[in-house]
Amino acid sequence: MREEIHPRYARTTVTCSCGATYSVGSTRENMHVEVCGRCHPVYTGGGQRLVDTGGRVERFKRKYGLK
Repeated sequence: MREEIHPRYARTTVTCSCGATYSVGSTRENMHVEVCGRCHPVYTGGGQRLVDTGGRVERFKRKYGLK
């Protein structure tokens, strides 16, 4: 295998917007995510919820006359 052509792979910290931090292996340093396994609606035991991004749910309801 050729030397010095691969990116550096090291332990890094991933921080979620909910405050959870994880230590993972990656080629990037100090990543920030919006949703993780601790705060995602499907994995928190609260069942599946719709995450409204930019009014899509309201637009869908308005389009099909749902309340």
